[in-house]
Amino acid sequence: MSINEEDRSNLLETAYNEAERLNRLVGNLLNMTRLEANAIHLKLEPCDIQDVIGSALDQLEDRLGKKPIVVTLPEELPMVMLDFVLVEQVLVNVLDNAIKYSPKDTQIDIDVFQTDKEITIRISDRGIGIPNEDLERVFDKFYRVSRPENVSGTGLGLAICKGIVETIGGKISAANREGGGTLITITFPKGNEP
Repeated sequence: MSINEEDRSNLLETAYNEAERLNRLVGNLLNMTRLEANAIHLKLEPCDIQDVIGSALDQLEDRLGKKPIVVTLPEELPMVMLDFVLVEQVLVNVLDNAIKYSPKDTQIDIDVFQTDKEITIRISDRGIGIPNEDLERVFDKFYRVSRPENVSGTGLGLAICKGIVETIGGKISAANREGGGTLITITFPKGNEP
């Protein structure tokens, strides 16, 4: 039996996408296990938040497609002592949700703010948002908001984000964006500056 080139290409693309999804699932399960066992060993080093954001966006390049991303950073942002790889994973998980739960042609905003004591990363999309009764529970392990659309996931992504952010000494929260969509706010203490 022979398969034409178009069908072969579609099968390969489907297999590749499913392998990536399985890889993310296994990675999330391993990270959740490490978090629960207090077996995450932080590798704190001076990090440039802009580099972490850029690296997370690079990882999601194929999934982003032509989705517009707008990154806003203050002019003079200090280096902060963070675990680059773990914070990158947090951003990948949050951005992946923003991609999944918003129309493909709508913008995602990544805004970075600083005060004397904190650096905040705010990621907002223009999707349907999160029901108010689910805002606190989205960070619970295996919790997924009921959605009519067929979006895959395990309910581990935001739970892992919360565990990582809190291990580093930060905070993470979810809210609904004014005008529609979801807003995830991640805050790290500037006391962690090198």
